[in-house]
Amino acid sequence: MKTTRTPRPARALRTPGGLSLRLDVRTCAVVALLVLAALTASVVLIGTGDFPIPASDVLRALVGQGSQGQEFIVRELRLPRVLVGLLVGGCLGVGGALFQSVSRNPLGSPDVLGLSQGSAAGALTVIVLFSGSATAVTLGALVGGLVTGAAIYLLAWKQGVHGYRLVLVGIGVSAVVTAVNGYLITKADFVDAARAVVWMTGSLDGRDWTQVGPLALLCAVLLPVVLGNARGLRMLEMGDDVSYALGVRVERVRLLLMGCAVLLVAAATAAAGPVSFVALTAPQLARRLTSSPGPNLLPSLCMGAALLVTADLTAQRAFGADQLPVGVVTGVLGGVYLLWLLVAERRAGRI
Repeated sequence: MKTTRTPRPARALRTPGGLSLRLDVRTCAVVALLVLAALTASVVLIGTGDFPIPASDVLRALVGQGSQGQEFIVRELRLPRVLVGLLVGGCLGVGGALFQSVSRNPLGSPDVLGLSQGSAAGALTVIVLFSGSATAVTLGALVGGLVTGAAIYLLAWKQGVHGYRLVLVGIGVSAVVTAVNGYLITKADFVDAARAVVWMTGSLDGRDWTQVGPLALLCAVLLPVVLGNARGLRMLEMGDDVSYALGVRVERVRLLLMGCAVLLVAAATAAAGPVSFVALTAPQLARRLTSSPGPNLLPSLCMGAALLVTADLTAQRAFGADQLPVGVVTGVLGGVYLLWLLVAERRAGRI
C-alpha cells in the first residue's frame, strides 16, 4: 500500500513591501533550542574556573549588578573568551555548510580541504621565521588561509568546479601543507616550537577583547552576504545545469560564497587556532536535526557556536580549568563522527 508523506508544517509571512517569506516551523524550533543551549553553556562556562561563580551571580554581573570582583572576573576575564568561542564556532559552522553545499559532498569541510592547515602554515611562518607578535600571527593565519583557498579553487577549476574534484584537490593540498607545517616546526627553536604546537592545538585560553572586535565585525559584514545568497546556494545543490536554467549566475555565486567561507574559516582559525572538526560536524548535525534539505546556514551557525562552547565547558569541567585545549575535545569527537560518516557513506554506496 502506497503511503503519502505528510507535508512539513510551515508558515508564510508577508512583509509590508509585499515579500512573502516561508518559515519552516521545525527549523525555527531547532534554531531556538540551539541558541538556548549555546547561551546556557556560555553562562555555565563563564562561572567555571579557579574562582567558581554561580549562574545567578554570572547573570547579575553581566548586567552590572554583581560585586566589583565578580564583575571584573566575568566581564573582563571570562566573557571575551566565551564570545570568541561563540563567534569562532559560528564561523566554522557557516564555513563548513558553505563548502559542503558547494561541493555537494559531506566531506567537503575546511578540515579535509586543507584550509585550516593553510591558516596554520601562515601562523607557523610568522612564529618560526619572524618570531612575530600575537597580532602578526593572527594576520599570518588569515593570509595563509586566503592563499590556500585561492590555490584550491584554481587547481580544482576546469570549466567550473566539480564537487569531488574540489575535495580531491583539497586533500592533496592539505597533505602538502601539513608536510610544510611539520618542516617548519622541526626548524624552530625550542621556545618557538612549543609556542607553535600550543597554537596548532586550537585553544580559547587567553582570548580577550582584542580578538572579539575584529571577528564580530567580519561576521557582521559577511553573514548578511552569505544569507542573502542562500537561494542561489540552494539552487547550486541541484547541479550547474539546473542552476543556469533557473537564472543563477553559477560561477559568480560559487566564487562569492567560497570567498566568504574562506574568510570566515581563516578568521576563526586566526582567532583560536585550527579547532578541528567543528566545520565538518556542525552542518551535518544541523541538517539531521532540521530534516530539511539545503545548506541550513542559520542552524549550522547556531550548532557550531553551541558545539564549541560545550566542548570548552567539557574540557574545563572534566579535566580542570585550562588543562585541556578545546581543540583536543573537538578533535576526538569529530574523529569519531568522521569514522561514522565514512561507514554510512560506504553503506549507501557513495564511496
